[in-house]
Amino acid sequence: MKKDLLEKIEGMRHFNRFYTKQIGILNEGLLESPFSLTEARVIYELAHREKATATELGNELGLDAGYLSRTVRDFEKRKLIVKKPSEKDARQSVLSLTARGRKEFESLNRLSRNQIEGILNNLSPVEQNNLLAAMTRIENLLGAKPKEEKFSYVLRPPQAGDMGWVVQSNGILYAQEYGWDENYEALVAQIVADFVKNYDSKKERCWIAEKDGENIGSVFLVKESERAAKLRLLIVDPKARGLGIGKRLVDECTRFARQVGYKKITLWTNSVLLAARSIYQKAGYELVKSETHHSFGRDLVGETWELKL
Repeated sequence: MKKDLLEKIEGMRHFNRFYTKQIGILNEGLLESPFSLTEARVIYELAHREKATATELGNELGLDAGYLSRTVRDFEKRKLIVKKPSEKDARQSVLSLTARGRKEFESLNRLSRNQIEGILNNLSPVEQNNLLAAMTRIENLLGAKPKEEKFSYVLRPPQAGDMGWVVQSNGILYAQEYGWDENYEALVAQIVADFVKNYDSKKERCWIAEKDGENIGSVFLVKESERAAKLRLLIVDPKARGLGIGKRLVDECTRFARQVGYKKITLWTNSVLLAARSIYQKAGYELVKSETHHSFGRDLVGETWELKL
């Protein structure tokens, strides 16, 4: 086994030990209750379903069928659940909580919320948001089922560290997807530096798209003249593509440009950037100039586009 992989394995095991201790699941009873963690999860699942079969519970929780069967029998003896034959499959039994089982769930739920409240109260609001964002990232990386809700994100002004992120993300993405060299990253760094040094709060803007505390896109609108603005550095993280974020960023530029009195927006791009070109075309931009050039280690076709406001 390679050393770097072994270090990652040990790092993950260390986190597991830390977190299981943090939330107290190593104790004999979860939250000082008479239930183990697994038993509490079974009660939780039944409380959030009108009815469920043992097979459905086993699949959801990844439990051994024999272990789950023993748990169900124990819950029956304690009058926490009732079993009824399934109308769809006579071989299956439908499980549901009794009034006593519902009462035990409410007690567990209250204890769990109080415990988490105690943990969160030790953190600032920013730290709380960072913690929840990190947890969401872990879920996503480990293959959690996507929530059945609209993909939510926010557009906001840049904060400390965002300009560095813009430079880094552009450098990495264009190197990986188009083979552009470090000269492109240097150009992005110069554009960002000029924006910060010469920022006109009345006529210029930068928007950062953020989801769960993580940057997933950005765009700049800078002053080119009193009548014209320039759209620059539109980027969307690959994992957030196809969700309309690029369109939303471009639309924000258009809305702001009209609001402050610009008569047109220009932008410079390259013909290989097909997704971006499609967004510009759909937003009403027209191609006004095209010329070949060798930049960033590649032969390219540069394009100038304009949108009349």
